[in-house]
Amino acid sequence: MEEVTYPGLEEDANYAMAKEYLKGGSSVISFVIKGGRNAAARFMDSLELASNEVHVADIRTCVLHLASETHRQLTDEQLVAAGIKSGMIRLSVGLENVDDIISDLENAFEKIQIGEI
Repeated sequence: MEEVTYPGLEEDANYAMAKEYLKGGSSVISFVIKGGRNAAARFMDSLELASNEVHVADIRTCVLHLASETHRQLTDEQLVAAGIKSGMIRLSVGLENVDDIISDLENAFEKIQIGEI
């Protein structure tokens, strides 16, 4: 993983604002997979529990590849200007058992690390 974006992390650029204005955390996290668009697609394809969705408003755990879905109309230059990296995935944590969600993500990260996907 190259980067994690979550306003609940102290190192996040929006941490101070989130701490001031938000009550508690969020179930949406963005992260960047090393290897760009193809690596992100392979990671998402290896998930068994999380669904690949164009939206993140669901009770199920969903993943979304911004560069090829919600922002697909943008050029590479526009994506960079918007802060969207080619390997960026948005994860919306659903209501499934937390251990099942963690296991699904760990398995996908492990597969991408050892080159299975």
